[in-house]
Amino acid sequence: MTSDAGGLLLRETDRRLDLLPRLAECFLDGRNPSLVRHQLGEMVAQRVYALALGYEDLNDHEQLRHDPVLQVLAGKSELNERLAGKSTLNRLESGATPDRYKKIACRPEMIDELLVKLFLESFNEAPVEIVLDLDTTDLELHGGQQGRFFHGYYDEYCYLPLYIFCGEHLLCARLRQADIDASAGSLAEVKRIMAQIHARWPHTRVILRGDSGFCRDELMTWCEQQNNVHYVFGMARNERLRKIIAPALAEADAVYGETLRPARVFTEFAHTTTTGSWSRQRRVVAKAEHIASKENPRYVVTSLDAAEWPAPRLYEELYCARGDMENRIKEQYQLFAGRVSAETMRANQLRLYLSAMAYTLMSGLRRLGLKATELARAEVATIRMRLFKIGALVRVSVRRVWLSMASSYPWQPVFAQAWANLRC
Repeated sequence: MTSDAGGLLLRETDRRLDLLPRLAECFLDGRNPSLVRHQLGEMVAQRVYALALGYEDLNDHEQLRHDPVLQVLAGKSELNERLAGKSTLNRLESGATPDRYKKIACRPEMIDELLVKLFLESFNEAPVEIVLDLDTTDLELHGGQQGRFFHGYYDEYCYLPLYIFCGEHLLCARLRQADIDASAGSLAEVKRIMAQIHARWPHTRVILRGDSGFCRDELMTWCEQQNNVHYVFGMARNERLRKIIAPALAEADAVYGETLRPARVFTEFAHTTTTGSWSRQRRVVAKAEHIASKENPRYVVTSLDAAEWPAPRLYEELYCARGDMENRIKEQYQLFAGRVSAETMRANQLRLYLSAMAYTLMSGLRRLGLKATELARAEVATIRMRLFKIGALVRVSVRRVWLSMASSYPWQPVFAQAWANLRC
């Protein structure tokens, strides 16, 4: 018996994306081939599929290694042989450079390149414009992991990973220590990603979008020096900016006093900092808002032209849309990206990569298999519960594995549609 029969949808998705075979190529295997029982591709697939199916711990694999469905997903050639156990998978995850006991090591630069390549391959033709969202989050730490620091804003010991998305596509998942600025290293990641994008789509316009943590002169200056690269970043509030928009705030206050409803007044101005942290004047859009008897001003700096993006549209339609990235980051937690309990940062970075690949697989299923269904915009946890957790009777013959799924399964039409979409 199995409770994960719906995982076959993930295998069909991987066949469309060719994700896991290419992920396995991002590892160096220094083992003696004549002594290998568990192939590298099988172990990588086993780990990623298990994360997608809801199994976060390596300990789970002591039982999962006997599951015939996971054996089929991982590509085990002999179903009477077990998959890799927790100790073998731990050596896969914790190996930094091949040594006597840990002879498998990942090549992070190849995984970074693969994430962007999968994004580029999802388009049939070059888009006119794309928006790259930059954001950071906290991964709480409970032990003595390498690079452990206390973060005052999050009020905890944590890591501070950088994520870069384009819509629902994940392009970067970089683990970082928490004793740094939110934007630290973001310019290097953007340059790397943009090199791949412009090599394939030289005429596509790119807009970088982020909150005030990424409002840094080096990032904005680099965008201004590139062709077809723009930015829209939030700005932290301060008293100088409030004085500049004081008339707009007074107008919003007056409208609120008349209607007793939230009132917004937009204004814009050319701005530079008094401390010299900005190298030039830039366009700043301000939202002077009054809600519930208090002011609620917000500021955005951008390189976009006012004729194309007037102030209200720039803030409400372009900048505020970055909130959807928060949902994508939450889905990383649903795939156990917060499970960074290994001793070294390199091992925890690999765990972050595996969660990122599980997310990419789930995103591909949502995009290719669930299009035009009621789960087309469902989050990862919902898809897992409704489409993967299907009870089935497993019968293994000499050449086939037969799955007899429960006839009382309530989401049969959606499953059948997803299967047809992936197989067409």
